[in-house]
Amino acid sequence: MIELTPAVVSFIENVKKHQVLWALADETGEGWVVCDSSEFDNTDVMPIWSLEAAAASHCTEEWSEYKAVEISIDDFLEFWVGDLNEDGVLIGLDWVANEDCLEADPIELAKELVEIEAE
Repeated sequence: MIELTPAVVSFIENVKKHQVLWALADETGEGWVVCDSSEFDNTDVMPIWSLEAAAASHCTEEWSEYKAVEISIDDFLEFWVGDLNEDGVLIGLDWVANEDCLEADPIELAKELVEIEAE
């Protein structure tokens, strides 16, 4: 279960309002930003943002070749969650560079998003 901290509530409210999530992809759309977990050894985290501007603000330095890409809630739930879960990749909610951010299990995040998608 994801702890509903103010940051998580804000993330969910933004996703509910816009019905999309944002991630960083390379020019081909095949390579996505994934980084090392700050909580778990040998675990990858895929940063996901609830607002385009927040995602785009990270397209600097080593990620300057990436751009913010929209992922609909439907696509995220249908295609992404299962793949991320199989690969053991966590989700970094509204990730901020050089800070410890909430790392959520994709299945737990999906449970929260399914509830807002249905409303």
